[in-house]
Amino acid sequence: MIGQGFRTAMRVLDKGRLAMGASSVGSAQKLFELSCDYAKQRVQFGRPIAKFQAIQFILADMATQIYAGRQMVYHGAWLRDTTGKAVIKEASMIKLFCTEMANRVAEMAVQIHGGMGYLKKLPVERFFRDLHVTRIYEGTSEVQRLVIARELLRD
Repeated sequence: MIGQGFRTAMRVLDKGRLAMGASSVGSAQKLFELSCDYAKQRVQFGRPIAKFQAIQFILADMATQIYAGRQMVYHGAWLRDTTGKAVIKEASMIKLFCTEMANRVAEMAVQIHGGMGYLKKLPVERFFRDLHVTRIYEGTSEVQRLVIARELLRD
């Protein structure tokens, strides 16, 4: 349709943004699992650090954020599959939330791993470094906010 080029392009980006959200959830889940395992094995002051309330709170926050991101991805994919319509707003919300969430989870994982989290011999360091670019792929976080706002304010 004439005059619908931008909207058509945005519909194409839906799929990529949903995939970026799903990928970010997967990365965050792996970081959570690595952090749980490490917290159970790492001993400080005669007990595993998983026994410390501060570590438990971090793990709880990680799990909660991952759960929220996963549900957003499931719902967005379901909407796209069942309606056959563009999910521009939802895809942008998913991409924004999930990539930001995965970066927060990566920071928490490094916090749990302490100095070891910065060493290249552990996968946490690689996730921490690589996840930063997810905020840029398929449109930066700032662009996602613009897309979301435009869709919210559309007549």
